[in-house]
Amino acid sequence: MVERMIEFVVRLDNHPGALSSLTDVLGDAGINIEAMSAWGANGNGVVRLITDNETTTRHVLAEAGLVNTEHRVLTAHLSDEPGSLARVTRELAEAGVNIEALYVLRSSADGIEFAIAVDDPDSVPEDLPVVGGFGQS
Repeated sequence: MVERMIEFVVRLDNHPGALSSLTDVLGDAGINIEAMSAWGANGNGVVRLITDNETTTRHVLAEAGLVNTEHRVLTAHLSDEPGSLARVTRELAEAGVNIEALYVLRSSADGIEFAIAVDDPDSVPEDLPVVGGFGQS
């Protein structure tokens, strides 16, 4: 498992070059993108990303005037077998925790590591196999 992570959610116009502008400013600052998902609808784009340097990312996004929010995300390293993700999502639902986003960080023979953005990380049950909730690293 990994330590606590911060996810940046960046809002962009959905047009050719918008995503390139974001990735250019991050790359020019030497920031490595560790995980990302992006989509567009109705002229708007949303990019969720995790980088190797939260402080520099925060500064670069502000300097570039890119509208963004930050969220603490949980990480879960699960075995690559049917039902392992279902167990985690079910336990979060039963605890009243809403999943706002979920995406793959890494995949290997040892399993799959997910980033999970939730509405209330501190409400995650302590016995759940995730990192980043209340009382967890």
